[in-house]
Amino acid sequence: MKKTAKPTPEKFTVRIKKFWSSLGPGLITGASDDDPSGIATYSQAGAGFGLATLWTALITFPLMAAVQEMCARIGAVTSTGLTGVLKKHYPKSFLFLMMLFSFPAIIFNIGADIESMGAVMHLLFPAIPIFLFEIVFTAIILFVVIRYSYHQLSGILKWLCIVLFIYIIIPFLVKVDWANVAKHTFVPTIKLDSDFLQIIVAILGTTISPYLFFWQATMEAEDISNQQKTVVVDKLFLRKLKFDTYVGMFLSNLVMFFIILTTGVVLYGAGIHNINTVDQAATALAPLAGNTAYILFAVGIIGTGFLAIPVLAGSLSYIVAETFDMKQGFQKKFTEAPGFYLVISISLIAGLGMDFLGISPMKALIYTAILYGLTAPFMIGIVLHICNNKKVMGDSVNGRGSNALGILTLILMSICGGALVYFQFQ
Repeated sequence: MKKTAKPTPEKFTVRIKKFWSSLGPGLITGASDDDPSGIATYSQAGAGFGLATLWTALITFPLMAAVQEMCARIGAVTSTGLTGVLKKHYPKSFLFLMMLFSFPAIIFNIGADIESMGAVMHLLFPAIPIFLFEIVFTAIILFVVIRYSYHQLSGILKWLCIVLFIYIIIPFLVKVDWANVAKHTFVPTIKLDSDFLQIIVAILGTTISPYLFFWQATMEAEDISNQQKTVVVDKLFLRKLKFDTYVGMFLSNLVMFFIILTTGVVLYGAGIHNINTVDQAATALAPLAGNTAYILFAVGIIGTGFLAIPVLAGSLSYIVAETFDMKQGFQKKFTEAPGFYLVISISLIAGLGMDFLGISPMKALIYTAILYGLTAPFMIGIVLHICNNKKVMGDSVNGRGSNALGILTLILMSICGGALVYFQFQ
């Protein structure tokens, strides 16, 4: 019998490199969903309800993956972003209504993330005021986005995804009852009270965010246009695209799971049930889980901010550029696409300005949640319609599985949208 050769360290390294190189827009999109504002939501879920919401990670993964895969497919097949497809095939009223809600929602999200990064950095270096950190972070992000090409920027964002593994490490630094974790993961806990229902709605809303739809569709189109060789969008290509997207969404939901786990074990177990901001979560962890967990949690927040904010600003700029036929793309220099980079600059400065206007991160998150809740069902419906339109997608229309998951997501997000508005005005 022929013996199977054991994989050498060199072969293993080659496999890892091949796997890493196969990942792209899907990985970045999924990782950017775990931004500081998302971490705040997951931290509140863990602190407020312990492990009772862990099961949501199993629900959000297939729903999020299905919608993002559809968006990625739209970008790859049409060679344009979601906004471009809307503009070409749908009434202009759809486009401007989407812009009306997306612009403030993304600005509020950027502002909340910048403020969260500044507050957490201030915890590590208390002698320096928060606003100075906010200004420095905004300047760094703006410089990187303008200075570096598409390939360089995507490479930077891709490597920043590694920071998310910090949140997978932290639970192993504290004592965890893994049998109890398994129970709450696979046996859903449902509490029919407004606080619990509101956090479930918030988790769904912050996980399935409309700006990610636009970002991934555009990035897939841009990724193809920047290839040095001709790309054939065939079944093999679409399988690779699906793999990339599912890996990214899996990582996103895995990190969400471990943040809820960490705060559910440490904070909820210590009787700390109200976490409004990520810096509060980090501060509360220090005396309970030790300085290592505290520092890792804080560093993770800063790293995810650097990852998510360019995605937020970039998605908004692509929306505006495609709507008004402006030259666009991170592959272009500032002088080649000034309008594109101007929108990015305005969005970052507007987000930064929220702190100086006295808009707190929590208020920004509430406003963002409401606007995302209103736009998500509308956009999911549009994505479903596009992906079933043979005039747009040709032979790459949805299969039954994609449609089933997409319709389920549409129903759940419609309920969430209505519930978000209801809860905020009670």
